Amino acid sequence: MKRRRLLVGAGGVLAHIAFPALAAGRDALPRMTDGPFYPSPSYRAGGVDWDADLTTVGGRDPDGQPRPRARGEHLDLWGTVQDSEGRAIDGATVEIWQCDAFGSYRHPRGAGARVDAGFQGFGSTRSDARGSYRFRTIRPVPYTGRTPHIHVKLRHPSFGEVTSQLFVAGDPGNANDFLYRSLSEAGREAVEMRPARAPAGSPVMWQAERALIVGS
Repeated sequence: MKRRRLLVGAGGVLAHIAFPALAAGRDALPRMTDGPFYPSPSYRAGGVDWDADLTTVGGRDPDGQPRPRARGEHLDLWGTVQDSEGRAIDGATVEIWQCDAFGSYRHPRGAGARVDAGFQGFGSTRSDARGSYRFRTIRPVPYTGRTPHIHVKLRHPSFGEVTSQLFVAGDPGNANDFLYRSLSEAGREAVEMRPARAPAGSPVMWQAERALIVGS
């Protein structure tokens, strides 16, 4: 698995590979706003590591020492980007961003009292010819007023841009989260992920598969 990209997309065209078992009965991702902590392209141009592995930040800290691994429970998140007919979307840009284990975002306005220097906070990749994407991150944690969640943004010529959020199915904080509560049953099904314990010896604690379905 290469450090700079866990999965590399090829081309950027719609690949007509169907996944009927995954897509059956599934609704498209409900659209949401970027929220206040989406790191803008101008901010990301500052040279920080923004690849698909959010648990390691490249470079060194101000003292010249290698940065530590991210705190928190590491999560392997993967799946496919599909259209509403279950066809894989090749070459879609997939971005995720979330707060660190202390509840701080890597964003000029998102830092709390403590910041995890070993967590990227944002990552980007492209879906491959089978629509597959993969990230290594941390299991999301709550912060003031919000249940654990991961923001996700997708771009492709076939559908434009879609922004949404992924929630942990069954988390007790969901019942009091204003965004989660506003979703229909189908909408919740489209954005819930179900982390499972990773096998013994795995470099992560959790793993979760989540198909990202976009409407036309």
